[in-house]
Amino acid sequence: MASVIAPRETSTPTGHAGPAELLRLKSEYLIPCVYHFYRKPPQIVAAAGSHLIDHEGRRYLDCYTGVTVMSAGHGNRAIIEPAIEQIRRLQHTTTIYLTEPVLRLAEKLAAITPGALKRSFFCASGSEATEGAMLLAMLHTGRPEIAACANGLHGRTRWAMNATGLDLWRTDPFPVPGVHHVPFGDVDALRRLFERRGEGIAALIAEPIQGNGGINVPDDDYWPAVRRFCTQYGVLLILDEIQTGFNRTGRWFACEHWGITPDIMAVSKALGNGFPIAAFITTDEIAASYRRPGASTSGGNPVSAAAALATIAFHEKHDLARQADRCGSRIMTGLRDLACRCPSLFGPPRGRGLMLGLPVLNDDLTPSAARCDEMLEDLKDLGVLAGKTGPDRNILTLLPPLTISQEETGELLHALERMAETIG
Repeated sequence: MASVIAPRETSTPTGHAGPAELLRLKSEYLIPCVYHFYRKPPQIVAAAGSHLIDHEGRRYLDCYTGVTVMSAGHGNRAIIEPAIEQIRRLQHTTTIYLTEPVLRLAEKLAAITPGALKRSFFCASGSEATEGAMLLAMLHTGRPEIAACANGLHGRTRWAMNATGLDLWRTDPFPVPGVHHVPFGDVDALRRLFERRGEGIAALIAEPIQGNGGINVPDDDYWPAVRRFCTQYGVLLILDEIQTGFNRTGRWFACEHWGITPDIMAVSKALGNGFPIAAFITTDEIAASYRRPGASTSGGNPVSAAAALATIAFHEKHDLARQADRCGSRIMTGLRDLACRCPSLFGPPRGRGLMLGLPVLNDDLTPSAARCDEMLEDLKDLGVLAGKTGPDRNILTLLPPLTISQEETGELLHALERMAETIG
């Protein structure tokens, strides 16, 4: 990996505003909904490999990766250089003109996605991808309603927000009608909904493994049963692989763990490894239902498409699926050991590959958001940046780059041990 990751920054960065000034600017100029982690947040000014670097030159092991974005690591020359070359040739035009990168990317996605998924519509964000996927489902089925899962997260646009099942992210004061939520992992609840409303429901949209919902992995029989019910009732299955896609869970796409194929798949985040790009992907038959003009100004941008092609090539060359399995298994073993030794602090860990969550508890074993925040602060001071998820915001969440080394994995486990000693 060392030959393709930018070298580590060794000198202390200078000339930066500092956290206090940035917090002042944020308070004055950003909409208040934009919040940040940490009581004393560092100013991040640089990155290399698995690390972020602050304004004082301190290095942090990045175990949140911009929420699963930087899966191939920061400063990866194998991705940056093709993007730079594309900038020099052609930085932007829209899909009303023919350019090669976006079409080569569509061809490549058709090759690595499961089943008959083949045709892509490119856009700039995951919210746009899930919104487009739901529109496509309604166009194809002629049905006006959507089913979704409690504690799911599908974006910040209005329709995607209403399909979201986490109260934290559903800020629309006038909810869109025709969106039905069922408990994630509950096949019987889904069947009952389809029996009542199946003729009006265009699609079920869901994450194969819930990310912001708390790294929730369903039972092994859940997704095969969901696939059968969707087919039986003529409901399209949209899988939101925006967080789980591109080897995060040890497979190109998490749905492959259960051997199922959706009718429509939404992808983003790790696809561009920091370059903004997203897509929804479907079959020839379903794609044929969307023929009226449609476009996304930045969708299929040549630079982002070139970066995405380079990202996929890097995943293939370095077998990042195997890397996620190997390092994820080691971290999971450490988390299980930690939970066994500290049962009044932690619940059983959950996740697949390098998508891992550790429930943080109060002494009475109820979810503890306060302790989770304290742990995030302690880990930051120990040089590790992690995340928090779940409806109670108590799931300590680890999403490191898939390029994380064995040495860095050991550093993470050591930091978790020290953090637990401090809190305990």
